[in-house]
Amino acid sequence: MADAYLAAHILDFENRIQRLEQRADRQVLREIEEPFDLTVEFRELYRLTPELISDLVDVLAPHLMHTRITGLSVEKQVLSAIRLYATGYYQRPVGEQWDISMSQSSISRCIHRVTDAINENIFRQWVQFPMTPEARQLAREQFQNARQPFEGAIGAIDCTHMAILAPREHEGKLT
Repeated sequence: MADAYLAAHILDFENRIQRLEQRADRQVLREIEEPFDLTVEFRELYRLTPELISDLVDVLAPHLMHTRITGLSVEKQVLSAIRLYATGYYQRPVGEQWDISMSQSSISRCIHRVTDAINENIFRQWVQFPMTPEARQLAREQFQNARQPFEGAIGAIDCTHMAILAPREHEGKLT
């Protein structure tokens, strides 16, 4: 009975040591890796340029700073959220990526913090839908005169075409 009790405690102790070692390994990897040194791969991984993500980090920094010395850098928080946005992966594979190296729970917290910071502080500045008839006409002209014309469009989301059915009543009010 005492042997079983002792074996269970040893196993529990070994599991705790393993978790602490994994956490320490992730901490070391966080400090070593520099994803902004990547060239072509960076754009493929994050679907944004390093310059744009650097700008985003600068804008979000006041809202994502940690007071703890062991807290994640603003850069890591933004990169992990952008990676998830870019790929649609589950949180665990995003965290296991070589340049992020974080647990699923850390990825989850980063996604929430970054998303909230974007929505609360910069979304309305960067994403706008043309609301006035003049703004809609200007947008229509820009899409019509684009390198690849998109007739009748007044907006695009992530370069994805979305079918929107026009209203059957009062359809003239949109123009």
